[in-house]
Amino acid sequence: MGTEAEAAGPDIEALIRRLRLYQPPPSPYASVGGGTSTATTLPLFRPQRAAVLVCLFRCGDGELRVILTKRSSSLSTHSGEVALPGGKAEEGDADDAATALREAKEEIGLDPSLVTVVASLEHFLSKHLLVVVPIVGILSDIKAFKPVLNVDEVDDIFDVPLEMFLKDENRTSEEREKMGQTFTIHYFNYEKENQKYLIWGLTARILIHAASVVYQRPPDFPERRVQFNLPKF
Repeated sequence: MGTEAEAAGPDIEALIRRLRLYQPPPSPYASVGGGTSTATTLPLFRPQRAAVLVCLFRCGDGELRVILTKRSSSLSTHSGEVALPGGKAEEGDADDAATALREAKEEIGLDPSLVTVVASLEHFLSKHLLVVVPIVGILSDIKAFKPVLNVDEVDDIFDVPLEMFLKDENRTSEEREKMGQTFTIHYFNYEKENQKYLIWGLTARILIHAASVVYQRPPDFPERRVQFNLPKF
């Protein structure tokens, strides 16, 4: 069983080389904002930017896994929910990768020097109108990572197989409507060491996309996605 899994697992160096060649589509939110409207004198809406780290590592049997957190139950937004390490950009951040790595260091104690950044993925819009940029990083030596949780932000850290986000197992979904458009919310159930986790919403959408890019195939289930327009003012 271990031999099969190891044979199926992608070679990390080859994966790094391939993902570095990945080019995401142009962001639909890149040109939003800037200046004021002469017609109304209202400032144009400038969405805040955030970045999350899709941190992948290869476990002993060759399986690619991704690191996730469970947000602190005391947070004012998304409390207790599963999330990728990450957060809002700050003025000192050089780019989206710097934002994602800084936040991962602050939240779970992940040393940026352990992570090889390989790709920036398609941009997503959160329900709070944040433009979220997923950054894919490879953790070549998982044993060198010694988690230190920021208890004000994170209650738990765990990892899951990346490929599970392409499979219809342990997945449910529901249709919702927003701004006149119907879209699908995906829910993935995962259990590890008697702990149950629900991965859904934006985090699930990002991981479905990341898995599709890494494994170069679409999910086994219909994925109904829409692009929401930002307000102008």
